[in-house]
Amino acid sequence: MSKKGPLDPNAAKALNEMRIEIARDLGVAEEVIGNSTASVYDLVRMGGEVGGNMTRKLVEMGQKQLVDKDENREDISKD
Repeated sequence: MSKKGPLDPNAAKALNEMRIEIARDLGVAEEVIGNSTASVYDLVRMGGEVGGNMTRKLVEMGQKQLVDKDENREDISKD
């Protein structure tokens, strides 16, 4: 049975840094970090935006890794 959360302890730190970076890009860093008086509704909405952007960015990173891996495989087979 798997546990929730990152497999690599360093991944948790990287994911938190990504969350804060995306929140800054969206202009909601103070709210996400917890230095805000925003309503619960607004916090949930902002959390959804940040989470959605994190997911999109992680999928893009995974797709790039797959493409790079496939290109490396093709280069090796040509030799």
